[in-house]
Amino acid sequence: MASTATCTVTSSDSEPTEFILPDFFSDCRYPMRLNPHCDEVSRASAQWLCSEAHLVEPDVTKYTTILRPGYFASSCYPDADAFHLKVCADFLGWSFKMDDWLEIERSPDVNDAWGVRDCCVSAYRDPVNFQTERYSGKMCKSYFCRFKETGGPGCTERFIHTMDLWFISAAKEVENRVKGHIDDVESYIELRRDLSGCKACFALIEFVCQIDLPDEVVSHPVIMALEEAANDFVSWSNDILSYNMEQSHHSTHNLVAVLMVKQGLDLQGAVDYCAQLCNISLQRFEENRAVLPSWGEEFDKDVAKYVEGLQNWIVGPLQWSFESARYFGKDAHIVKQNRVVKLLPKRPL
Repeated sequence: MASTATCTVTSSDSEPTEFILPDFFSDCRYPMRLNPHCDEVSRASAQWLCSEAHLVEPDVTKYTTILRPGYFASSCYPDADAFHLKVCADFLGWSFKMDDWLEIERSPDVNDAWGVRDCCVSAYRDPVNFQTERYSGKMCKSYFCRFKETGGPGCTERFIHTMDLWFISAAKEVENRVKGHIDDVESYIELRRDLSGCKACFALIEFVCQIDLPDEVVSHPVIMALEEAANDFVSWSNDILSYNMEQSHHSTHNLVAVLMVKQGLDLQGAVDYCAQLCNISLQRFEENRAVLPSWGEEFDKDVAKYVEGLQNWIVGPLQWSFESARYFGKDAHIVKQNRVVKLLPKRPL
């Protein structure tokens, strides 16, 4: 079971100074694997990101050495060949840049967020002929041209549709931040499932496996439940792991923060509640995997690859979170061992 520790150290004014992470690596026992093409693809993807996003220091170091999108892709798609892994790594590097643009680096207005959505979705629809001067759109054209070389029609449409959901949810989050609005727990959960980006990353499972699941499979309640369980685990575990960084930037778009505001939980109590939701998600995943129906021998092989891909996506982000410096800096391995997260000071507004 997840940690229910309540030993958070407090300062004299009763504000928490640290919290205890759940024991993710005991609770989630799926094997952690790394794609053998990790190093070569990481180097190539870093070069692509620096060139296409016109990065200069310190962003070069931040996005290629600290965030390590190539390692992230290699953790989540351990069986992909080098070509397909590179597309995934480029997409994740682009998504890191987009995420930080929306969350931390500056505060775009809502109209600008919708403009990015229109540009990028148009790039997906016609990556060859669509023209734009936005770096974000040009990068979409680059990696999606390569995606379409092997991506099946169903897989392609699922990626575009789920990315559109991501852009819509991102614009909504920008609007909430501008207004100072904090969703209730139910509304936050609904929004987070789109904003996590997992749905598009799940379409990439089909892409890397070079399969194209029929509609009757992807619309089946058991498949949808497996996807939702995997998405929820990734989302809630990430909200715990990213909380320290986000609270230092005054962000409240995080389930830990929402639970503290809306349900009156203290920090450790909110973390422990999120941990319970993570464990429930793992249970839901296994319960639905146990009742997978059959669609015939040919499709069942593809479904098995897809479900294994969902499992890889449950554990892959955990592996990356403690191998990158995204959330815990140079202390990531120490935090992984002792699970103590010391709160960062809040940045000046």
